[in-house]
This record gives sequence, structure tokens and C-alpha cells, in this order.
Amino acid sequence: MKSFFKNVLSTIVGMVLAVFVIMLLFIGIVSVSISSLNNQPEVTVKENSILKINLSDVSVVERISENPFEGLNFSGDIPKTIALKQVLDNIEKAKADEQIKAIYINTSFVNAGLSQIEEIRNKLLEFKQTGKPIIAYAEVYSQTAYYLSSVANKIYLNPEGIVELKGLSAGIMFYKEFLKKLDIDVQVIRHGKFKSAIEPYILDKMSAANREQMQLLLNSFADNIMDSIANQRGLTLAHVESHINNLSLEDAKKCLELTYIDALLYQDQIEDSLIKIAGSEKLNLISLGKYTHTKSEKKEISRDKIAIIYATGAINSGEGNEKSIGSTTTSAAIKQAREDKRVKAIVLRVNSPGGSALASDVIWRETILAKAEKPLVVSMGDYAASGGYYIACAADSIVANPTTLTGSIGVFGLIPNLSKFYKNKLGISIDTVNTGKYADMGVNRPLSNFEKNKIQNSIKNIYTTFITHVGEGRGMSTTAVDEIGQGRVWTGYDAKEIGLIDTYGGVEKAIDIAAYLAKIEDYRVISLPKKKDPFTELALKLGNSSSFSDILFTKLGLKTELTQPIESLLKDDKIQARIPFIMKLK
Repeated sequence: MKSFFKNVLSTIVGMVLAVFVIMLLFIGIVSVSISSLNNQPEVTVKENSILKINLSDVSVVERISENPFEGLNFSGDIPKTIALKQVLDNIEKAKADEQIKAIYINTSFVNAGLSQIEEIRNKLLEFKQTGKPIIAYAEVYSQTAYYLSSVANKIYLNPEGIVELKGLSAGIMFYKEFLKKLDIDVQVIRHGKFKSAIEPYILDKMSAANREQMQLLLNSFADNIMDSIANQRGLTLAHVESHINNLSLEDAKKCLELTYIDALLYQDQIEDSLIKIAGSEKLNLISLGKYTHTKSEKKEISRDKIAIIYATGAINSGEGNEKSIGSTTTSAAIKQAREDKRVKAIVLRVNSPGGSALASDVIWRETILAKAEKPLVVSMGDYAASGGYYIACAADSIVANPTTLTGSIGVFGLIPNLSKFYKNKLGISIDTVNTGKYADMGVNRPLSNFEKNKIQNSIKNIYTTFITHVGEGRGMSTTAVDEIGQGRVWTGYDAKEIGLIDTYGGVEKAIDIAAYLAKIEDYRVISLPKKKDPFTELALKLGNSSSFSDILFTKLGLKTELTQPIESLLKDDKIQARIPFIMKLK
């Protein structure tokens, strides 16, 4: 028996050592990979080069994660991403680069939000003012790709290609029947007119009010896009609308005839044209990714700094990352910038549909403290709504694009009742012993009317606090805020008219305003929160215990993009300040 236990112990020790050695080898291999990625050799721009912009095979994000495991799939592929600021900086650098003779847009579709596209497009318009040409070519243009490419001096298309201008469409998924199949009841508690946010969980189609709101938003986006295209192509808005509504751009020849395209060319022909434009013997293209690593003019490093604090994704309590806003992480970043004497101004870049009301309030408090010591400017991305607006409202100045979705000032509660799901789907029953009458209040049983009323009062108080903060930040009465609040979603264009933002523009405009308010001209820009060491991030993920929702959606094989709202229902804080939809345009 003694020998048996000795052998077992030896086996266990051996297995532990083997796993340890394997982990060391794995870490070593990944470390080498990371080192090679982070230490890219400096690239020299060849004479008579052309900067190529291809946003079809990369995703434009607010900030690039340094975690090599982020988004890693079973095939070992790591999705290509590029930061919006990186795209803008490269175009800005190309303006003064004598070796760059033109920009070549070769994009069939764009993996970016509409507001991000608008910022890139505006930067390309600045580039055109230098006198350097912009040339666009694609085999097929999606609507967003053509919108971006319409800034070009010349737009070319494959002879068999097409321009897919057909109008905008946006859909909302409804989960009522899905939840019914799972035997999950959703208990809705809300205040005021804030209705549309909870519709996906209790209805199977849009309400009349929400449909009207969605239509108005889409119309605003479409008008902005069509008007911009019309101006660049020398067309009238009426002509563009007519061509879209009649599907007139049915083939490449029609696109040429209606002047959306300047010529029909094949790839080799466009390359010959680019060679002539550059005045070179052969085509020298340089991608955005490589151009990032080109040598730039050495500048003195200023002691003064402007801090950009990135707040991207849904808002939740605790830690966050490049895809989510954690109250602890974001508040700490704002505090760090506030306490750093060299940071003269703060730009809070918000791209968020909202989330936890409590977490939003925690971040808001830190913005108040920061604003008292130095200028605070907010730059809104595609979304800065509900909780996203909550954390923005105290700023000295708020900057947004006309296509930004903002507002959605409202609070609601979604509390699932999982008792039937446990019993009917999993065969699990729960029996409790309580010391208080309402000690077991939660998701494992239906709420009583008394409990619902208590939550209702809490939501009412949070909403009152929300509109009070907005009123103080925007110089408006709570009554005025309430009138434009109640969960109503606004475009950036409309938001300026009603006083929710101050001016149009992107992150660069926000930086300029911050510098002006801080009365500084010589400064450098830093980014916060500080990115986590990739191995620390991996360890945190591996160390997290599986929650019920993790088991339901991952272990049972149900986890997809389609089920993300259901997963959020089970995982997130139950009191939410969140936009009622994520608009994905087609």
C-alpha cells in the first residue's frame, strides 16, 4: 500500500512538472512572437510612393489590444485591426511627406462604424487640399466603401463591378420567443417613456414609436451620406435619391453613365495609371500598417501632455479592457491623468452604448473631480448614449460627428426569473432558508409587487440623478433635459441643435479644443488606461470562475453574436442606462 501511494504521488508530481515545463515553453514561444510584433523594423518610404488604404481586410477599432490572445481562434488566426487614430495620423503624416505622391483607396467594404468612416473621410478631404490626388478603385463598392471613396479625385470600377447604393437598412433582433423556449421570464421595470430599450426582450417586433425613431435616425444618416456623395460627384441630392430608389446603378456601365464612376478599368490598368501619377518607373505602394513604422521627423518631446482616455464598449462595474468600460479601470485612468502635473488637459473618447447605471455614476464622479483641475473634453465615436452620455455630460466641451448616436437619457431594470428554466430545462430545483422576508430576492424566483415597487422607486431616483447631472453639465434645467430625455436617441446632428453637444468633429478636433482650453501649443498625446501585460491578462482570464451565463452560452454551445443580448441580461447589472439598440447598417 505504501508503494502504491508513493507511485501515485510520483505520477502527480511528474504531471505537474510536465505541465509547468509545457507552460514555460508556451510562454517562451509567445514571448518571442510578441517581441517580434512589437519591435517592427523601421520602414523607409521609397521615392515616388503611394499610400494604399485598404480597410476591407482590417477592422478599424478605437484602440488596439496588445494581448496576443485577444480574439485568438482555433485556427490560430489573429484578426487584423488598426486603430482609428493610427489611420488619421498616417494620413496626416502623408500630407507633408515628399515621398508620398498620392493616396490609393482600394476598399470594397469598410469594417468600421459610420462615425469612424466620417472621421477618416474628413481627414482625406484635408489631404486633398495639399494638391496631392486621391484615386479610388474597387471591383465592387459597398455603400460605406463608396461613401469613403467618394472623396477621391477619380473613382474607378472593374468593368463587371457594381456600386451597391440602395439605401440604408437596420434591423433589431427580438428575443421574446427565444426566452419563452428557454422558460426565462423577463421582469421589466422602467420609469417614464423609456420604452424601446426593453422591447427586444418582451416584443417580437418594433413598437410604432420605436419604428418611427429608427426611421428618423436612418433618414438622417442617409441624408448625410447622399448629400456628401452628391457634393463630391457634382450631382444633386434629388438625382442621388432617385438613382437609389430606382436601383439605377444596376451595372458598371450605368454607374459610369450616371457619373458615379470616372472610368471602367481592370487591375493592371489602374496600376499603370498609378505609376503615371507617381511619376515612377514601377508601382511603389505602401500600406497603412507599414507606413506606421516609417521614419518621421524628430521632434522635441514636450513636457506638457494631453491624455486621451479611451472608454469603449458596454459599461460595467470593475475592470475593463479595450472592448469594455470598467468603472474601476476608467476611473483610475481619469484619476491618473488628473493627478499627473504634466497632463494639462484630458480628452475622454467615448464609444459606448451605455450599460450599468451605477458604474456610469462612478465614472461621472471622477470626471467632475478632473474637470475641477484641468480642461476635460469629450470626443464621441459611433455611440455615446445613455450611460455613455452619463459619463460625458460633465465635460467642458463635447465633440461628436453628425452620425454619432447619443442621448438616450433613461434608466430601466431587466430582472430575469430563471426558476422555470432551472426546473424545466435543467431539472434543477432551488429551496432556500432566509433570515429576512425578502432575503432571496433575485433571479431565482418571481418578484413580488412590493419588490417591484421598491425597484421602481430606485430607478426613478437614478433617472432624476441622471437628468440632474446632465442639466448641471449642459447648463439646462432638469425639466428641459427631461423633455429631450425619456430614452430618446438623437443623432449628433440633432444633438447639437438641442444642446447635448457643442460642435461637430472627431478625436483630433477634441484634442485641438483641449489644447486651446489648456492654453498650450507644444504638447504630446498619451493614451490611457495603460494597457495590461498580455500574460497578466491571460492569467486573469484563466483565473475567472465560470458564471451561470458562461456555462449556459459557452459550455452548452449556445454562445454566438446573436445571443450576446441574452448573455448580457444574465451577467450585467440589472439597473441599466443603455441605448435600446446597436444599429448595424446594411
